[in-house]
Amino acid sequence: MRGTAVAWAAADPYAAALRTGRGPLFLRRTDGWLLPLEVERWCGQADQVDREVLDRCEGAVLDVGCGPGRLVTELAARGRTVLGIDVSEAAVDHTVRLGGQALRRSVFEPVPGEGRWDTVLLMDGNIGIGGEPSALLERVAALLRPGGLLIAETVPGHVDERARVQVVDTVGAARATGAPFPWARLGTPALLRYARGAGWRSVAQWSAGGRCFAALRTRHARSTAEPPKSTAVISSQRVRKPSGDRPVADR
Repeated sequence: MRGTAVAWAAADPYAAALRTGRGPLFLRRTDGWLLPLEVERWCGQADQVDREVLDRCEGAVLDVGCGPGRLVTELAARGRTVLGIDVSEAAVDHTVRLGGQALRRSVFEPVPGEGRWDTVLLMDGNIGIGGEPSALLERVAALLRPGGLLIAETVPGHVDERARVQVVDTVGAARATGAPFPWARLGTPALLRYARGAGWRSVAQWSAGGRCFAALRTRHARSTAEPPKSTAVISSQRVRKPSGDRPVADR
């Protein structure tokens, strides 16, 4: 995963859209099919559906692929321990400007507090990161404490798709930067199938506002005698603004 070229992070259309807070912006498959990206919603404040998802979070929260930071800043405003990670410099910078804590980091790179996060979020299609759901679920399990919670946003229906995509900002002669990169789209049934194979336990599935979600727990619950570890989960590495020349891997 780490060796994959990251066109997402270097995609000028994506960075430009985050700076302006509006699209149009798409993921384009190599066969020309376009998936619209909801830039305006991502760059806005957390909406009612987002807030209901965040109500389910437990303890310290890691937002993987945090984008421009609406969920990180909402959780911080609630007084929660929260860190966002994203490979996009523009996304991390936007989150930091809003007052959230974020690192320019791939989920497949070392992350502060590994094995101690109480909740991991994979929202806005980020179950597709890396293009291999099984590998991503394995990595998330390593980030969570035993018995920790994953909340993932899925696509409606029975979808299980792997593709190579580019970020583009027009429908026609689309402008893109960098090589295509691997992505996945999963409906809840497909996610649950991969999760069962990796030993996850499904705890909830729901839909709201035309969006679909699933909540899963890692295979081993923490003993009630074990003291909580989440209070200093971010302190193992200083959260900083991204470096412009820092190499990144998968989102």
